[in-house]
Amino acid sequence: MHHSPTANSLTLHIEHLPKAARVHLIQHAQSLPANWHIWLQTPHQPAQPLLPNSPQLSYSLPEYALTLPYRPGDFTQVNPAANALLVARAMQLLQPQSGERIADLFCGLGNFSLPIAAAGAQVIGIEGSPALTERASQNARLNHLAERAQFHSADLFQTTEHTVAGWGYFDKILLDPPRSGAYALVQALHAPYLPRRIVYVSCNPATFARDAAVLVGKGYRFRNAGIVNMFPQTAHVETVGCFDLE
Repeated sequence: MHHSPTANSLTLHIEHLPKAARVHLIQHAQSLPANWHIWLQTPHQPAQPLLPNSPQLSYSLPEYALTLPYRPGDFTQVNPAANALLVARAMQLLQPQSGERIADLFCGLGNFSLPIAAAGAQVIGIEGSPALTERASQNARLNHLAERAQFHSADLFQTTEHTVAGWGYFDKILLDPPRSGAYALVQALHAPYLPRRIVYVSCNPATFARDAAVLVGKGYRFRNAGIVNMFPQTAHVETVGCFDLE
């Protein structure tokens, strides 16, 4: 289930929906308050709105005047207020500048990429899911940032030194990997392609510490870190660390 101040979306995962059941479900959906919408997802099809006039789901980053549409099933941070804090903290550390070439690795639908582009930098977003990279491209166009934001699909868990050389030099890199971290990627970083600064957003302190040790071994100084409590009263926290090349 997804919630925002303007819309509530309930996604039903179904194997098969007989015609009579669909008719009954549509009737029920039409009786719901205007801010409630039902989506259907099958094993062979991504989520689709049951009613064709369902509004687009989106969240905003007001500090950067950005709106990011998404669909049920896309990865988004479910705590929008904490996400805004997380983005702000990451941007404070990254300090994107006009003229810089910056990579956003594990970029998703552009949660960090678009603020980087809004600051005037050229950003290359790379993500394993083609659906999310397409969503990120759409979001860049929607926010009039397509000239400064490009997105590509690649399996970053298979990153090698050859991959890094193919990317070329980045002034800075933002990393936002899943819980398993970015071990192959940080191992593959090498001169002359070592960025001046890496900002690492982590949801797992154990893999963050492991990957941080690799970066320090490559000549980076662990400058500072912060924590965002994305899920209060749970053990899950987001860590944001900054590494500068010595």
